[in-house]
Amino acid sequence: MAKCAICGKETIFINKVSHSHRVSSKRQKPNLQKVRVVVNGEKKRIWVCTKCLKAGKVVKAG
Repeated sequence: MAKCAICGKETIFINKVSHSHRVSSKRQKPNLQKVRVVVNGEKKRIWVCTKCLKAGKVVKAG
């Protein structure tokens, strides 16, 4: 579950900063869903981020 098969979005590392400005590392993961889609006429299960799903970049297999 590393990255989106459509746009390539993956985990990023950011700095979490507290009120006293102490800095610690934090991971932000994309919202990935395992979806059955039609690719080249055949049905496959791939990881797709919700942004690509909402934008209609994939055709769900019904």
